[in-house]
Amino acid sequence: MSLNRTNIGLLLGDPSGIGPELTVKLLDSDVSKKANIVVIGEKKVLEDGQEIAGKKIDLKFVDKFDDVNFDGKTKFFLDISKGTNRSYVKKQVCAESGKSVLEATEIALSLAKKNKIHAINFAPMNKASLIKGGCEFNDEHELFQNRLNVKDFCCEFNVVDNFWTARVTSHIPIKEVAQNITKENILKPIKLLNKTLKMSGIVNPRIAVQALNPHAEFGTEEKDEIIPAIEEAKKMGIKADGPLPCDTSFITAFKNKNHDCIVGMYHDALQCGLKAFGFDRGVTVSGGLDIPITTPAHGTAFDITGKNIANLEPTIQSFKLAIKMAESKFNGKSN
Repeated sequence: MSLNRTNIGLLLGDPSGIGPELTVKLLDSDVSKKANIVVIGEKKVLEDGQEIAGKKIDLKFVDKFDDVNFDGKTKFFLDISKGTNRSYVKKQVCAESGKSVLEATEIALSLAKKNKIHAINFAPMNKASLIKGGCEFNDEHELFQNRLNVKDFCCEFNVVDNFWTARVTSHIPIKEVAQNITKENILKPIKLLNKTLKMSGIVNPRIAVQALNPHAEFGTEEKDEIIPAIEEAKKMGIKADGPLPCDTSFITAFKNKNHDCIVGMYHDALQCGLKAFGFDRGVTVSGGLDIPITTPAHGTAFDITGKNIANLEPTIQSFKLAIKMAESKFNGKSN
């Protein structure tokens, strides 16, 4: 299958947060002309976003995807309201918001499985709202993996300026991290990052691997698990390097451009560095899936919801990356 133009499903995000206003601004931007767009969500949530953003978007409303006929110009809105009149509490976790997000996401994933859309780009969701709204998984990434029937290892990637990060552990308590730092667990994100970056056009990705302990020496995990994983990756032909101490790893790998990506042992060891260097343009990618799914790396930002001051750049970057990944997947492009 070859794409002349990417069909992308755009989700409004959590109605209680900044997602709807950011989506409206994205639709109003020139970058939105680079793909065929179908927005999936409730008309009321879109209207709330338009009111906050002060923009009226020209969209063709449809009740089912079969009525979508991409012509390179028209943006479509697949309205899932079906007569419902939900009430959304702004600026806080809300079960009704979670239900709205869950319904739109399920439709988008179903369309992706049928190759009717080639990528999904979603405005920020709220995990707590999603679970209150009926999601049976810990987060949206587990939901994606389940609905797309992906059995292989998946993990969340974060990207700034085409510099990628992946984690061995993610949303677990710090006290549980060390017990999950095994050679096998470390190799999984290393191999997936190597594969994903090659698909995006980096011929021989330079993969940095973070330490777990301060200065990579106050503990045994480096010697027992991390270094053996790096050595095993090298035997596979992967250009892995480390372990790098967490406190200087982003200076070495990102700022000094010595690597294309970092694999870290736990959530904050990566996120602190990545957000310090590029919070204003960070993108999250659901890695290992059969379809590109991207979102801004920030959250729902309840504190600034409705103020029309949310930074649009991460949303734009996430949209552009979804298109780039879809083109690479379907057309075999190197970027």
